Amino acid sequence: MDINDRLQDGLVLLGCGKMGSAMLAGWLDQGIDPVNIWIIEPNPSEWLKSLNIHLNEDLRDHAALALIAVKPQMMRQALPRLTGYASGSTIFLSVAAGISIDAYENILGKGALIVRAMPNTPAAIGQGITALIGNDATGADDLQLCQDLLGAIGQTVRLETESQMDAVTGVSGSGPAYVFFMVDALASAGQAQGLPEELAMQLAKATVAGAGSLAAQSHETPEQLRINVTSPNGTTQAGLEVLMHPKDGLAPLLSATVAKATDRSRELSSG
Repeated sequence: MDINDRLQDGLVLLGCGKMGSAMLAGWLDQGIDPVNIWIIEPNPSEWLKSLNIHLNEDLRDHAALALIAVKPQMMRQALPRLTGYASGSTIFLSVAAGISIDAYENILGKGALIVRAMPNTPAAIGQGITALIGNDATGADDLQLCQDLLGAIGQTVRLETESQMDAVTGVSGSGPAYVFFMVDALASAGQAQGLPEELAMQLAKATVAGAGSLAAQSHETPEQLRINVTSPNGTTQAGLEVLMHPKDGLAPLLSATVAKATDRSRELSSG
């Protein structure tokens, strides 16, 4: 069945900030009919206002799926808007970082169909990756609908346990920000070696984007790809000696970065 047919009862977005908008843009590009979309967003962007969607209108009495995309600290204030759907067949798909399934069940009831997911912002260009897991009330068809919907904005993976979601948040949920910072740092390093600002940024962006695409598409491992471009006693090896330092290199720094983000996700889940 076409995904638009499955969403004829309505797709509700509770919150449409940066992540919600990124996902919405991907869905619209994939042909999801805007007539089936209702959005609740107190501070809509000009882009949202320009779309032919139901923006801040009265909600339908029923919905096929409700996407929860508000900031975690706003959850208890915003979620009651959707409690009327909890006793029906609506699937509640949450992309809010750090909010556990148990927290949703405490508000919506254990019989509510709840799927927790963690996408990332490359969803805006159809290159995101989303991990998801459902509660005990969800069935195979419910999870498949969520996976098909999220598949319109990139890759999807299903988790074995909800506890894995915190590490997913630390790696892929927060990961794009790490890469964006690396682009800035690489460009700044180029400037320090005499390159003009605009050229240094162009080189940094293209290098990171190209290397990422190569890693994603190649049948070789990232380790082997690194070896392939590292000539003995060459320039790449000289640079890698800094990056691969066991104490001060990139690996321990990234390990600490992901651990910090993962711990924060656990704190939000338990709070």
